[in-house]
Amino acid sequence: MSTTPATSTAPAAKNRKRNRLVIGAAAAAVAAALAAGAGYWWLDRDELSQASAEDCRLAQRIITEAKEISTGPAPEAEKWWEKTGDERRAQMKDGYLGYRVATYEGWALATAQKSSEVPSAKEVKDLREVAQGHCSDAGITLSVPPLGA
Repeated sequence: MSTTPATSTAPAAKNRKRNRLVIGAAAAAVAAALAAGAGYWWLDRDELSQASAEDCRLAQRIITEAKEISTGPAPEAEKWWEKTGDERRAQMKDGYLGYRVATYEGWALATAQKSSEVPSAKEVKDLREVAQGHCSDAGITLSVPPLGA
């Protein structure tokens, strides 16, 4: 009587099971990394850019000058607006803070020109809060006063 040797399927089954576990663990690690990255992006997406201390000091100087110029004669204010705008664009690296400062510059010019487009106290307050948010990491508190006399 001839018998065929019995082949064991147990080692092959163990290998398949181990391979599935390894692949499953790798897939779980990749999924966890993607979830962590997505969570970080979600929290960071609405944060304000953080300007350097140098940008914040320049912003404060321009804002202080804007307050003063807003009560002066319109021709002086126009010259100041052009000069300061060029300076801000050349030196300020944080464009988001620069946009807020540019808005305030324009309001100062409009106020000096006695335009009907002057900002309300609420608009100035809202701008101050956002501009200050750009300087929070730099440790500089921006003072953004109302414009005009």
